[in-house]
Amino acid sequence: MSLKNNQIRYLRGLTHTLRPTVMIGAKGLTDAVLAELELALAQHELVKVQVAVDDRAARTEIAAALAARSGADTVQKIGKVVCVYRRHPESPTIELPR
Repeated sequence: MSLKNNQIRYLRGLTHTLRPTVMIGAKGLTDAVLAELELALAQHELVKVQVAVDDRAARTEIAAALAARSGADTVQKIGKVVCVYRRHPESPTIELPR
């Protein structure tokens, strides 16, 4: 699913009040982290992920892999925090603007 600019702006506004739900440590993007992200996306649709890696290039790679492997769209990436969104297929809770 490709998000439009106004949808991304709306979701970025919703992320301000969120706390990081998933934490990625020094071991990087493991299967356990992906499983936890799947659970969080199924429940919340919009998830804030904290990446505890100091290298900027490694954080960018992890953010891209995170979105690709989970099937989610990256809403925002600031510093060590990445926000991803994946619409729930059956009962979405976030109503996106058109």
